[in-house]
Amino acid sequence: MSCKTGKFSVRMGGLFVALLALTAFASTRRKPPEPPFQYAAGTERVAPSCGGNLEVTADALVFKCPSATLSMRFASIDFMEYRSDISKRVRKLGLPWQVELERRHPRRNRYFTVVYKQEAAATHVVVLKVSPTAMRPYLAEIELKSGKRVEVMGYEDYE
Repeated sequence: MSCKTGKFSVRMGGLFVALLALTAFASTRRKPPEPPFQYAAGTERVAPSCGGNLEVTADALVFKCPSATLSMRFASIDFMEYRSDISKRVRKLGLPWQVELERRHPRRNRYFTVVYKQEAAATHVVVLKVSPTAMRPYLAEIELKSGKRVEVMGYEDYE
């Protein structure tokens, strides 16, 4: 009987080692993390859903994704907002959108909108999709460096 128990232990040990090796192999083949910011809509010619990062430099917000780099100087920014959709204030600007945001009203803030002027006072809009968790650290830094307030929609206003 001890021989059968020993074979069982060896098989279970072998199975455990194989499972560990499979787990290690699977963990090395994981996809890289998704970029925190995605181009959702706006007046710029950027591929929809182009994922990238937002850098807050001393004098500008810089969105970098594989297909484009957008620089929005703080001095040229009219206003910024973080909300669950695009506000009426932005829609009433009547700008020629290159990428339209699909209309739906999620219950959480997801869209960081920047309205700014560039080249001969032409107004531009950039709407970036970003989760609240990823956006939270940026809010204070953007306000501090730009000297401008980011209007954040409260969750209770969504009803």
